[in-house]
Amino acid sequence: MPADRDERTLDKNSPEKDPLGKTPSHRAAGDAKAGLAGLAGLSTDPGVAKPDPILVATGITRTFGGLKAVDVAHLEIQRGVITALIGPNGAGKTTFFNLLTGFDRPDAGERWFNGRSLKRVSASRVARLGMVRTFQLTKVLSKLTVLENMRLGATGQLGEKMWAGWLPFLWRDQEKEVTGRARELLTRFKLDAKEDDFAGALSGGQRKLLEMARALMVGPELVMLDEPMAGVNPALKQSLLGHVKSLREEGMTVLFVEHDMDMVRDISDWVVVMAQGQIIAEGPPDAVMADQRVIDAYLGAHHDVDITELDPEVVALEVEAEIEAEHGSAGASTTEELER
Repeated sequence: MPADRDERTLDKNSPEKDPLGKTPSHRAAGDAKAGLAGLAGLSTDPGVAKPDPILVATGITRTFGGLKAVDVAHLEIQRGVITALIGPNGAGKTTFFNLLTGFDRPDAGERWFNGRSLKRVSASRVARLGMVRTFQLTKVLSKLTVLENMRLGATGQLGEKMWAGWLPFLWRDQEKEVTGRARELLTRFKLDAKEDDFAGALSGGQRKLLEMARALMVGPELVMLDEPMAGVNPALKQSLLGHVKSLREEGMTVLFVEHDMDMVRDISDWVVVMAQGQIIAEGPPDAVMADQRVIDAYLGAHHDVDITELDPEVVALEVEAEIEAEHGSAGASTTEELER
């Protein structure tokens, strides 16, 4: 944990406080402009303190057998910006995502979202609090229509309660509102013409769009995307990029895992790098690509040339090429699966 966080204390019996000593209401005023301004001048040390973090993780560990897959000392995600989480294969990125969102339980550590502790909070409850995620391999219900998939994304539906099912007048108006919201999002993501099609009939890229649209049904504050470009054909990539950028413009925070370095450079305000389960560096995209720790993680600690004598742009291109080569075969197989 950074030194300037050490003196802050947490009442572990209160879900309304985090290591920053701020309450959710105090922290809710952040927006995209303030978020970007808050990143200016920050160091690239792992776990660097942010002025207005929406998500804080401290001491998160997860071990499988004898392998410590995740060992994150401290990480803060700045509110109102787009943060990329990158790293070599096996770095622990998706496992860390699962731990943050409640799909898996850490062996140790604490997480706070909007100042509220997420300890013992289920994944469904985390989503209702406003932190939602998508998956590398889409999780649409193929035997339901596109519109039905969207409706399932809404929370607090009275019609889901057994006793209310017999009293349609209680939930009919709400159902109309949910359907209207679903159709608005389908139009935004250019899936409105597909609303009556089975989700299983969509292309891989369209399923990515559907999953992102469905995530917005809860009105989230933090959207977490696990490899949003995996398996997406070039024709839809620009559309997806535009949608991710629009989330930030609407005041949402985005945290995404990605191996497409063009996407990382294009839309990221901040990049966090994992290797062997740990956060090894973070900072603006260009600075991270030229960071010696990142170069070592991707290319190995022993180089045939003196990296310090290379042009930073050349080093960044070398790192990008290594990343693309490392994940090219995995991306190809994912594309084949998604486009079936």
